[in-house]
Amino acid sequence: MSDLSASKVGKLKGWTRNQMAALAAADIADGSYVNLGIGIPELIAHHIPPDREIVLHTENGLLGMGPAPDPQAVDPDLINAGKKPVTTLPGASFFHHADSFAMIRGGHLDLCVLGALEVAANGGLANWSTGATDAVPAVGGAMDLVSGVKAVHILTSHCTKEGSPKLVERCTRPLTGKGVVNRVYTDLAIFDIGAAGFDLVCLAPGVDFSDVIERTAAPVNDIRPKDERTWT
Repeated sequence: MSDLSASKVGKLKGWTRNQMAALAAADIADGSYVNLGIGIPELIAHHIPPDREIVLHTENGLLGMGPAPDPQAVDPDLINAGKKPVTTLPGASFFHHADSFAMIRGGHLDLCVLGALEVAANGGLANWSTGATDAVPAVGGAMDLVSGVKAVHILTSHCTKEGSPKLVERCTRPLTGKGVVNRVYTDLAIFDIGAAGFDLVCLAPGVDFSDVIERTAAPVNDIRPKDERTWT
């Protein structure tokens, strides 16, 4: 990152939250069993490609979760792990909380998509506590998820509201897991975790590589083929 803070270099428009969720959904393989974290990842349920069967899991005991219902159709007994109202799809099943975590810890989920406070260049993730004395008191299911699933994707804004980078050399907040992240979707770009930092996959419209460098507190490698580096 340059010596200019993200707040000084200004905010870029980039992708909306729904566009980020649609991009992440498009990368999920047909037949996958997927857990969605609280926040932006929940929007993925609204953007599943119609030609794919993707089974959504929530750790409070549901397979076959659908998108959020219309306000007039909310069932207060039908919620996800974040206490948000959800729907069920044909073939959905309910089970005990312990059985749900057995699925997670047993490696039966293909992917989880989570939010983040910080993502490190080595794949470290901090997404449950700011470290403040009045912060959320427990990590919830996130630590089990990042340890038990086959792949971890992150959906997050590139910077905090104050303009500080969320993509960093090393996490400074309490860790959820070490070396667990595979791919990161932000409002500015998509990255894979590489051997020497964040590997740039693609940029949002109107965003340049230099914009990402200025707003990232870790090495960023442009691995795109040269003939694709102007594509947005």
